[in-house]
Amino acid sequence: MDRIEAADFHELDQVASPRLSPDGSQVAYVHRRPADDTEYEATIHIVDTDGGNPRRFTLAEGVDAEPRWSPSGDRLAFTSTRGADDDRQQLWVLPTDGGEATQVTDVVGGVSEIAWSPDGGRIAFVQRITSEDREEDRDLAVPEEYEPETPDPRVEDRTVYRTGQQYHDGKRSQVYLVELDGEDIERVTTADRDHASPVWGDAETLYFACDADVPDPDDSLATEIRRYDLDSGDAEVVHETATFQPQLAASGDRIAFSYTDPDEGTMAQTELHLLDEEGGVHVLTAALDRSLGLEAAPVWGDDTVYFSTPDEGATAVWGIDAPEQTADPDSEPQAVETEPERIARDEWSAIAGFHVQNGRAAYVQSSWDHPGDLFAADLDTGDQRRLTECNAEYLSEHAVQEPEELRYPVGDAGERASEATAQGWLLTPPEFDPDEQYPMVVEVHGGPHAMWTTSGTMWHEFQTLAARGYVVFWSNPRGSTGYGEEYMQAIERDWGAVTTSDVLAGIEEAAERSFVDEERLFLTGGSFGGYMTAWLVGQTDRFTAAVSQRGVYDLTGFYGSTDWAYKLVEDEFDTTPWEDPEFLWEHSPTGHAHEVDTPTLVMHSEDDYRTPICTAELFYRILRKHGVDTRLVRYPDEGHELSRSGQPGHIVDRIERIARWFDGYADRDVPPALERDPDAGLSAADAADSTTEE
Repeated sequence: MDRIEAADFHELDQVASPRLSPDGSQVAYVHRRPADDTEYEATIHIVDTDGGNPRRFTLAEGVDAEPRWSPSGDRLAFTSTRGADDDRQQLWVLPTDGGEATQVTDVVGGVSEIAWSPDGGRIAFVQRITSEDREEDRDLAVPEEYEPETPDPRVEDRTVYRTGQQYHDGKRSQVYLVELDGEDIERVTTADRDHASPVWGDAETLYFACDADVPDPDDSLATEIRRYDLDSGDAEVVHETATFQPQLAASGDRIAFSYTDPDEGTMAQTELHLLDEEGGVHVLTAALDRSLGLEAAPVWGDDTVYFSTPDEGATAVWGIDAPEQTADPDSEPQAVETEPERIARDEWSAIAGFHVQNGRAAYVQSSWDHPGDLFAADLDTGDQRRLTECNAEYLSEHAVQEPEELRYPVGDAGERASEATAQGWLLTPPEFDPDEQYPMVVEVHGGPHAMWTTSGTMWHEFQTLAARGYVVFWSNPRGSTGYGEEYMQAIERDWGAVTTSDVLAGIEEAAERSFVDEERLFLTGGSFGGYMTAWLVGQTDRFTAAVSQRGVYDLTGFYGSTDWAYKLVEDEFDTTPWEDPEFLWEHSPTGHAHEVDTPTLVMHSEDDYRTPICTAELFYRILRKHGVDTRLVRYPDEGHELSRSGQPGHIVDRIERIARWFDGYADRDVPPALERDPDAGLSAADAADSTTEE
């Protein structure tokens, strides 16, 4: 059996965005794989829920996304970049009985969040535009001669003026309707606010969410749910709520939606509420101590609402009956005492997207033994069927290791420490010999309010490091989701000490195994995991070497340069830079960077506006000034999602550089990376050398 390598990422297929046909007999989904070092190929595939071979349904031109069946099942809508010279998605519709796809839109702001009307005559969508785009009608059709210009200089008047990898540059998300008969596009919203999640109540009623009319929408979770009447053209506020990321699902005049307590903000679990226009608001997750998963919107199936959550090292899909509710429409939200029922959950597995239709559920699930496939389940019997095996040949030829689950008491920092148990996993190398000793890599997840399984987007990295001869340990320390609100909130005002104690407790548990070499411990993590990597090496010399990725290193610098995530400082630490700068400095890795002795590689994306590179530059400079073995690796044209959806060549390079940095300090007869050529031992460099030799 071959060992898994970082460069194998180019051989791994991915599936996403499952959508069941109206009769539940077929699933449309996105099939994606790397096309080269910089691009992906993404096409729509279809497979029968009773089994059979999946088949590609769209041409391999551009990047396809968001497959959506028409209500009658005779057409499939999707978005695509095909034929475009940029990355703007446009709306396409394809007959399901054969024929060519028709491009429906050519709009300046791209198309996303598409939704068919119940009569199949219209599609609602969202695009991001400026007021000038609207004045020039570019939001309805782009003139052939139009060339977008980057503002020079950029003049910013918003609190949050960039996010992801992009500056807003005056753009707002607006809702539109397109008539499929005449392809006429109608503006539904025009206010200088962001709008999201259009869903249909009936053929003449569209619901959507938008920023509330407050002095600074960027600085508020206040959200309106509006009802748009197609006959009158009026949009009326039907409910005022609060959420970071609006996600709606409608059934008639009942709307399920995500809710976040604005007083707790990022420290709150996201709940699922139900608005019944005649019967008030009800909390569907009141009896469930879990936070709503944001990977997929809630879905209606008859009188049941389905949703997903992290759930003790796995993802669960739940259903809760939501019959007509009765309450005073003006009263406070009423708790639904019924506990939701799990309809899908496999131990240690991650579900990245799901859909429910006609008594069936379809979902994308990854497990320790595969990086992700499409599954279907019968909601009445619970029977599950695997519909794809898109990496079967690759997996049959490579050694995939099964992790061992660890359960252990959390560390001694923070309150209620003795009452909690943490969950982690240990992965050993191929051809493992328990009588030998192996170096161990400790991985820390981001978030901080996230949860790892044995799979998901980390499958390839974990398996690659194990194949390089490392034992790999990862865990869900306090602060993680999936274990209840108390567990999640245990890091309030103290990210560093509480998480440190739990990570070290996990290391102690793992080190009880004689094959773990405690003299060769390595550390890495991204985002909050980058914060914790930098924090840990400033508190202890226990690690032989470390790699900090996309981290938050200075909370004050982060507060001033990030996107909406500055709320993490306000909500998690209950202060601001002007109220208590010393406190934030003490809780920043840069405040302790002068104590670091551990060789530390710093990796960051240059277009990361979630954790901007400026705080990484500060951390790196302090390490340099104090003589620490360090290097800064900067990835151009990448954002915060580098490890999950970055350019394929960069994803490979990142994993190889992590392993190479560790190898240089692991007594492996290779010099430290700083003593080698900057690209020595990397597959891209090897390929270049091979080409030169030819």
